[in-house]
Amino acid sequence: MEQATLGGGCFWCLEAVYQQVRGVESVVSGYAGGHVPNPTYRQVCGKDTGHAEVVQVTYDPDVVSYRALLEIFFTIHNPTTRNREGADVGPQYRSIILHHDKAQQETAESVIEELNASVFDGGIVTEVEPLDTFYEAEANHQDYYASNSNLPYCRAVIDPKLKKLRQKHADKLSGAVA
Repeated sequence: MEQATLGGGCFWCLEAVYQQVRGVESVVSGYAGGHVPNPTYRQVCGKDTGHAEVVQVTYDPDVVSYRALLEIFFTIHNPTTRNREGADVGPQYRSIILHHDKAQQETAESVIEELNASVFDGGIVTEVEPLDTFYEAEANHQDYYASNSNLPYCRAVIDPKLKKLRQKHADKLSGAVA
């Protein structure tokens, strides 16, 4: 098993998406990329810790590649807006790839270069940085969509991302698509 750590807006959205991907063993919402040890959700939302809301995806590389995870990542959020995803605004919602090793860094940079040339016309603002420390978010942020799919935020924000996932990456989905 390997891990990928990604931030692209609200971690609830990324978690709901990656939980649908074949080869993904687990998805944990959390915080990374900041300077305050053991931050809380309230602190991260205060915009002073430097952390982004991220998910840590544990996956089987024999089933789904890191590149495929990144292709999904760039499909389900807007990597051209700095410090925001839709109505969610602040540095905690920035687009960020926190690589675990040199190979992940090179893959991320390569995917960004390809997408900048073919899809985003050089506009990707996604940060690529080494992962320092990942802090797991509080229990009420784990499996959020699975527990709250009928809430207005989930219906308005997460459901369209899941629809886009099914439309563009159906070949990468597990049998348990919501």
